[in-house]
Amino acid sequence: MRQDWISLATARLPRYTSYPTAADFSDMPDGHAVRSAMDRITPETSLGVYVHVPFCEKLCWYCGCATTVPNGYRRVSSFVDVLMKEIDVWRNHLPAHADMRHLHFGGGSPNSLNCGDFREIINHIKLAFGVDEDIEIDIELDPRTTTDAFIETLASCGVTRASLGVQTLSDPVQKAINRIQPRHMVTAKLAHLRQNGIRRINMDLMYGLPLQTREDVKEAAQYAADVGADRISLFGYAHVPWFAKHQRAIRDEDLPGLEERFEQARVGHEVLTGEGYVAIGLDHYARPEDSLAQSLRDGTIRRTFQGYTDNPCKTLIGLGPSAISEMPGGFFQTSKAQPIWRAQVEGGVLPISRGVLQSADDKVRARAIETVMSTMRVDIADVAREMRAPVRALEPALDAARKLEPLGLCTVSGTIVEVPEEARMMLRTVASCFDWRLASSEGRHAVAV
Repeated sequence: MRQDWISLATARLPRYTSYPTAADFSDMPDGHAVRSAMDRITPETSLGVYVHVPFCEKLCWYCGCATTVPNGYRRVSSFVDVLMKEIDVWRNHLPAHADMRHLHFGGGSPNSLNCGDFREIINHIKLAFGVDEDIEIDIELDPRTTTDAFIETLASCGVTRASLGVQTLSDPVQKAINRIQPRHMVTAKLAHLRQNGIRRINMDLMYGLPLQTREDVKEAAQYAADVGADRISLFGYAHVPWFAKHQRAIRDEDLPGLEERFEQARVGHEVLTGEGYVAIGLDHYARPEDSLAQSLRDGTIRRTFQGYTDNPCKTLIGLGPSAISEMPGGFFQTSKAQPIWRAQVEGGVLPISRGVLQSADDKVRARAIETVMSTMRVDIADVAREMRAPVRALEPALDAARKLEPLGLCTVSGTIVEVPEEARMMLRTVASCFDWRLASSEGRHAVAV
């Protein structure tokens, strides 16, 4: 890492999976804003649906997700009962729309559900929202607790893609993050998925974990490539113990320094691109024939709360506590507190507790940020034409980007901002040039690298 990048790399920045970001959400005591956004849904609007399962059988110290250990199935079963009602609440409130094109189960660990409950949930969702003939259904899985029977249930329910949380193969690192999963365990789950016809495989890897080294990252990246994962994410560990209290179990002195984090990401990048994977945005990789790589080539790639995606749906219904919905003109989040979520659902109201409306200016900036985060290049003139906005709305961002030019973080030519390959890790810094809200939320984000 260049020494003159260090001060910027330690700045706290959003991951820009939305704009405005979740740090800009505020309390929403009534449903007027949600109804206003929902009214913009048309019969041609395809839906994406995200289901947040807020349970894990075991808690990993690095995790920043909204999840708990249920200590038995009773709490999970109670959650399922309310979730089924929430599906009905959304169905009753939504205006006419096109069928669901994308369904994603995340968490937590969705495999904390038993087979019967998973089948009931997915069938109820399909009945409520309709099913497009080209639907993709994907799910995040914890290899430690995913049973063969659950995999067979996924296949019978039409799941098309599975994402395995690998993170690291290093024994010392696994112990430091409370996630013990030997290589053979992951390999066995992968084989059973493929044997049951679920052949689209994602793998999540991490760098910057406690006690982790470059060799550890290299080993995990090579493993993911060798077993033929279609998509691979290489996320940097975000140490935010003030937000995720269980991260306090990780000792600060065990964490790699900034330059070591940068080198770990670089090593992983070199392994994956050397194996033929296409680098996508900040931290994703895909095989050239995968639809995500194709979406990068044809300019349809998007960046959402699920990361980089080829999912075309711009309306997302979030189900479960803490889930975020995206509608025309805004983002809306259910309460993380299950008792509040439960009370709202059982009262027959949309369980929205927080959110933010997008202004016309926000929408223009959101498009510019999404474009540069996805393709490492943005022409603000093109964005202005697409969004039917004046170019001058983004000209201050060009001025901010020009200040980064001498550092080699980007180039500005006319109305085009481009990030060189060697500065890929600093994409969030360049994207922040378009973020006028950042000053008020900077302290709530993880470091840029």
